[in-house]
Amino acid sequence: MAQARVSPQPLRRADRSRQVADLLRHQIHAGAYGDELPGEAELATEFVVSRNIVREALAGLKAEGLIHRGPRTGTRVAQHKYDHGLDALRGLQETFDGYAEIRNEVRAAATVAAPPSVARRLGLAAGADVVFIERLRYLGDLPLSLDQTYLVPDIGMAVLAHPLEFRDVFPLIEQISGQRLGDATLALEAIPADPHAAALLQLPGGAALLMLERLTGLEDGRPVDLEYIRLRGDRVTMRGTLTRSDP
Repeated sequence: MAQARVSPQPLRRADRSRQVADLLRHQIHAGAYGDELPGEAELATEFVVSRNIVREALAGLKAEGLIHRGPRTGTRVAQHKYDHGLDALRGLQETFDGYAEIRNEVRAAATVAAPPSVARRLGLAAGADVVFIERLRYLGDLPLSLDQTYLVPDIGMAVLAHPLEFRDVFPLIEQISGQRLGDATLALEAIPADPHAAALLQLPGGAALLMLERLTGLEDGRPVDLEYIRLRGDRVTMRGTLTRSDP
């Protein structure tokens, strides 16, 4: 049976400018240009496109807030992103070690009745007590994430006995339990920032956030920590290494 031939279709101008914007965005985050991008003519040569397409791509990146453009200042990077790895189970302080100091503003820390979905995920009876902690987490002076954490009560109460302003919860769980953490299941999705979260994270209302839901257990399999983490999508890139398995 003869194979059907696919006729090549040239990209439309809007598609081409989006393609260039995607490549530029990646290279900016990878640090390929430093703080200042090359001129339009040089970029047009690099991507083998017209200057008009480069101009449209740069306009899109400016609308995202990624770059600044000016007649005398050229095109400069407005903000850099930080890589958040998905290959290892680490707390935020461990993840961003080497970038800047992680500081936590503890906004709530109390024992509460577990909502049904939380009790189920942590393997507790409906209405059982859990320890709830909410932290606004800063990377240097940048508010980077808003974390809501539910802990099983025996470990959570011991966690509350420690100062949390400059500490991750994960090492405390290991210290208190006498076990290493084992596995975590996670879900990652994009959500719009509600007005309250937007104000705390210093973002415009409706800005994109990365919502990370993570259920973490000890090495014996017991679930102990359920987190809902709102990360600034404009400052964090999730990265990981995937290995193809047999279907």
